[in-house]
Amino acid sequence: MTTFAPAQTVASGTQTHALSTARIRNAMTIDVEDYFQVSAFANHISRDSWPGLECRVEANIDRILAILAAGNVTATFFTLGWIAERYPAMVRRIVASGHELASHGYGHLRASDQSRAEFTDDISRSKALLEDIGGQAVLGYRAPSFSIGARNLWALDALLETGYRYSSSIYPIRHDHYGMPDAPRFAFYPNGKDGLLEVPITTVRLMQRNLPAGGGGYFRLLPYAASRWLMQRVNRDDRQSAIFYFHPWEIDPGQPRQNDIGMKTRFRHYVNLARMEGRIKALTRDFEWDRMDRIFLKPASAGN
Repeated sequence: MTTFAPAQTVASGTQTHALSTARIRNAMTIDVEDYFQVSAFANHISRDSWPGLECRVEANIDRILAILAAGNVTATFFTLGWIAERYPAMVRRIVASGHELASHGYGHLRASDQSRAEFTDDISRSKALLEDIGGQAVLGYRAPSFSIGARNLWALDALLETGYRYSSSIYPIRHDHYGMPDAPRFAFYPNGKDGLLEVPITTVRLMQRNLPAGGGGYFRLLPYAASRWLMQRVNRDDRQSAIFYFHPWEIDPGQPRQNDIGMKTRFRHYVNLARMEGRIKALTRDFEWDRMDRIFLKPASAGN
């Protein structure tokens, strides 16, 4: 079983990638899934209905690729195998544009809802599928809904055993659906430097707690200036790369609306969708960005 000390007691040699350059490269990441696949809709939209629903992911990804190209940004696309199977040409466009192809699992099942055997099958299947379509090694994985935490750290061992080099699946915050607040805030090796590298989504330490600062609904909710300040603080004070993530459906205010969801879920999913594209464009101007593998893995192991 993989274990590690709480963040506040981790030895300095355990945390990695402290940076000293004036202009730090941050990691831009996209979780490639469609609007009907989000975990918050799982009790409202059955998996059996997915094939018959309007898919909007391909058009949204093409918009994202154009935004990144205009900003001269390369990124990492954590892609569902379910999506890749149906849109292989889209996956190839991602790779042809110079971006890293990584795994988001096959069917957006939370790691915490699977047995070890089921999880191993899921991550193996998605890795093989993405590599076959994209024609490049898939080294990174992100669990749907950041669903690796204290109760299923064995998932990190399973990732290493199936050929992954890094994960970005632990979010060191308190949240009603996920989070491991005692995990290190920055990239670390849970089992030492010969093991899997875990790269958490960015947080800022304020008032003795970790505050989310790396995208998602928080980025849409907060004023852009506040999010920019939080990431700048990580670059300036912590001397670390920020890890930012978003989803293709977040730039799509025209997506079909779900009417049978609770007020809290509705707010989280739909707040400020119309502003998201402009904010992503602003990020491409305000920060330096690159792929996860280029920032966090040694060049000889980056799969390029």
